[in-house]
Amino acid sequence: MRSIYTLVAALILVTLTSATCSTDSDGWIKIFDGKSLDGWKVAENPDAFTVADGAIIAFGSRAHLFYDGPVNNHNFKNFEFKATVMTTPGSNSGIFIHTQYQEKDWPSKGYEIQVNNTHTDWRKTGSVYAIQDVKEAPAKDNEWFSYHIIVKGKTITVRINDKVINEYTEGENGRLSSGTVALQAHDPKSKVFYKDIMIRPLPD
Repeated sequence: MRSIYTLVAALILVTLTSATCSTDSDGWIKIFDGKSLDGWKVAENPDAFTVADGAIIAFGSRAHLFYDGPVNNHNFKNFEFKATVMTTPGSNSGIFIHTQYQEKDWPSKGYEIQVNNTHTDWRKTGSVYAIQDVKEAPAKDNEWFSYHIIVKGKTITVRINDKVINEYTEGENGRLSSGTVALQAHDPKSKVFYKDIMIRPLPD
C-alpha cells in the first residue's frame, strides 16, 4: 500500500510542478507563469504586487514577493537566476537570493542584488547591496534589460545585458547558505516590472 501512496504523491507533485513551471532543454525552469502569482508568497503588503501583460509589477508600499513553489522545494544553493526587468524613472527594487519568507521588514537572510537605475540611492543596478556596490547604472529606465545572477560556492556574479557588472566572493563570515529568491517592492513611488523569470539549479 505504501508504494501506491508514494506513486500517487509523486503524480500529484508532477502535476503541481507542471502547472506552475516548465523546464527547457538547458535546464532552465520558468518559475513565473506570466499570468498569476501561483508559486509565490507576498509578505507585508500584498497589493504591492500585481500581474499584467506577462509581467510582475512591483508598485506600492514596502513588500517582498518570495518564490514559494515546488522547484527544489524553493531552496537553492548553487543556481542561476534570470529575469527581464524594466525600471521606471526614480524607482528602486531588488532581487534577494538565499533568503527565506519573512512576514515584515527587509529580509534579514541572504543578499539583495540591487535594481535601481535612477533612484536617489547611489547603489545602482547590479550592486550586492551595501557589500560590493555599483555606482553607475548599467541599464536605462523604460527599457527592458536582462538580469542574470549566478551563485556558485562563495561567489555571486551579476550580468546585465550579458555583461558582467559585478563579481563578489565572500569571506568566512558571509551570508551565502541556501534559500529562495524574492522580489522587492521598495516604496509607493517606485514601479518596476519583472518577466521571463526562471532559475537553473546547479550541482552542489
